[in-house]
Amino acid sequence: MPALVTASSVFTPPAADSEAALRHFESLLAFETDCWDVHAALEEQSPLPDLVVLDVRSPAHYDAGHIPGAVNLPHRLISERTLEAYPPTSLFVVYCAGPHCNGADRAAVRLASLGRPVKKMIGGIEGWKNDGFSLTPPSV
Repeated sequence: MPALVTASSVFTPPAADSEAALRHFESLLAFETDCWDVHAALEEQSPLPDLVVLDVRSPAHYDAGHIPGAVNLPHRLISERTLEAYPPTSLFVVYCAGPHCNGADRAAVRLASLGRPVKKMIGGIEGWKNDGFSLTPPSV
């Protein structure tokens, strides 16, 4: 009896046409950035007046170590009042613990609803560490 041939799940459903794929992946880049790009931006000039790296985890997690230069503002506290110090054109890059956490998504929703430019740093703090970048030492 001949072996049953099945299509790999990689091919099912079929890949989008190139134009649709281009629109999709360009769109993703408008919403997300990665740890390497954030690190490079922070290395280029410190501080960047138009970039705010926002750690949306709890103050205790922030104090245990965070991206150098990041500001701690838990997503639940994001409001017009807590953003007063930042020009309306500032780009906020939000991160939380990692791919298993939706805090960065929640922060992005709040920022976007307030009319603020925002991107999510994919990978979060775990991605940052996995890429070999250091954190600030824990607060004592």
